[in-house]
Amino acid sequence: MLFGTKRLSLPTANEALKGRAERMRVPERHLVLGTPLEGPFPPHLEQAVFGMGCFWGPERRFWQVPGVYTTAVGYAGGYTPNPAYEEVCSGLTGHAEVVLVVFDPAVVTYRDLLRIFWENHDPTQGMRQGNDIGTQYRSVIFASSEEQREQAEASKAAYAQRLADHGYGVITTTIAPVPDFYYAEDYHQQYLARHPNGYCGMGGTGVSCS
Repeated sequence: MLFGTKRLSLPTANEALKGRAERMRVPERHLVLGTPLEGPFPPHLEQAVFGMGCFWGPERRFWQVPGVYTTAVGYAGGYTPNPAYEEVCSGLTGHAEVVLVVFDPAVVTYRDLLRIFWENHDPTQGMRQGNDIGTQYRSVIFASSEEQREQAEASKAAYAQRLADHGYGVITTTIAPVPDFYYAEDYHQQYLARHPNGYCGMGGTGVSCS
């Protein structure tokens, strides 16, 4: 993953880049799953949005989960509409790098996805993940329903205690209603399927989330 300006504070709305009206063009189908990257999705499916550092590794982790219909990487939680990657890396859009996970709740539950989220990154690091430093790498959960928000808050409280028992600091993960999701550029989608030995900054604490 390329390093942009290592900004460690979120911009205000007035500081944020203006962006553009044009949506990012992405491939029609998921490179691994063969399913559509963009909706509308079948009505029995649910959506989850997670930010846990560089989005390449987390997307691969989620597309491997049985019951996941499709995944896509993108930007969310900021001000700039339809941002470009370089703009997000500047720290002047306010967005985090995130993964959209569309899943069948009859096969995999949201609680299962939360466990994968917590165990596969360090949610105590603030505006970074490992060597990836900047606001775009912050830990976030964007809930698409009140039920998801409640489950996310409960899992955060439970995992915070487990981390504390193992000597970790306070969880810095933000939990909020899902904002606008902007798809990332086509070369980011399923990046590690096309570059299996590519950069993957994902790494957990080693503390399980029961």
